[in-house]
Amino acid sequence: MVQASGGIRRVKPSPAGDWGFLRLPHPLPVPKSFLMTTPPITELTTRARDVFRLVVDAYLETGQPVGSRTLSKFAALNLSPASIRNVMQDLEEFGLLSSPHTSAGRMPTEQGLRLFVDGMMQVAEPSAEDRAQIEASLVEGGPIESALAQATAALSGLSACAGLVLVPKHERVLKQLAFVPMSGTQALVVLVAGDGTVENRVIDVPAGLNPSALVEAGNYISAMLGGLTLSEAMARVRREIEAERIAIDRAAADLVSRGLAIWSSDGADRPVLIVRGQANLLDESAVGDLDRVRQLLDELETKQEIAGLLDSAREGSATRIFIGSENKLFSLSGSSVIAAPYRGSDGRVVGVVGVIGPTRLNYARIVPMVDFTAQSLSRLIR
Repeated sequence: MVQASGGIRRVKPSPAGDWGFLRLPHPLPVPKSFLMTTPPITELTTRARDVFRLVVDAYLETGQPVGSRTLSKFAALNLSPASIRNVMQDLEEFGLLSSPHTSAGRMPTEQGLRLFVDGMMQVAEPSAEDRAQIEASLVEGGPIESALAQATAALSGLSACAGLVLVPKHERVLKQLAFVPMSGTQALVVLVAGDGTVENRVIDVPAGLNPSALVEAGNYISAMLGGLTLSEAMARVRREIEAERIAIDRAAADLVSRGLAIWSSDGADRPVLIVRGQANLLDESAVGDLDRVRQLLDELETKQEIAGLLDSAREGSATRIFIGSENKLFSLSGSSVIAAPYRGSDGRVVGVVGVIGPTRLNYARIVPMVDFTAQSLSRLIR
């Protein structure tokens, strides 16, 4: 299934093996300007659709505006350059094409790309080589984050975009916690989770705290709270303290609470987002558009907002496509995101995988590639 932010789905393949699309109700708000100025695909004449498709295809391949003389060389059109210019002018008035310079050819607008993706694009299944490379990146065993990172890197390489994956929201299970003194007022808290991952945090401790309290707190957590999630461990400690049954002194008990709390609050606030392949955004086609690429790289640093965008793709059951300023996050860089949810063993959506790049993406190839990666991750997690 493939669903754009405007709503499309893949339907029964044609005899040639291509996939068509049917319009669905918009699951996300669409800009008013798009609704007012862009006609439905059915309102375009056959001639206009043919010219529009060729302009979009050529632009997605070259990244350059397309002129009427170039289009006139396509035998299928059988139109003179003058006739093509008239059609292109009509398409520009509809808001589907634009001209960067007076003497230049035309290129699709963001509204035009949306119309193309929703109503005209055809995709096929990923090639055997693409599928094999994606599946080879998913090696079972080890932390799930490692497999997600490898799959994202493979997707990034195949799509020539930056790969994104939103890690499943799950609570880590405690295995061991240790407090290591750093100075008279600070200690390093080392968490070993049940999946083998290790994380460190620095906390402030009261001046003059006896080092034995650090050892006592770590031993208590490892012995009494191992095997519990962070929230379960916090709840048990809170109950033990309230009932005055906790078998350690007050200083150590305070360390236990603070040591657990620093991960509980951090885990709730930070975006669990993996980004791979940013260097792919600096290809030869980016040389003439460095400001846009720089803006996109800056946006990738704001992981919280990117994670929020991907998180919205959880709501659908299919691949979502966000084009340019349809999302305010990319209003400056004019970037596109293709994202698909993947599921856990219970069938519920647990994360989202996708790519980000310029609006000039090979949507027909990348959409099914992202969809296949999401399906592969779902099989791995199950």
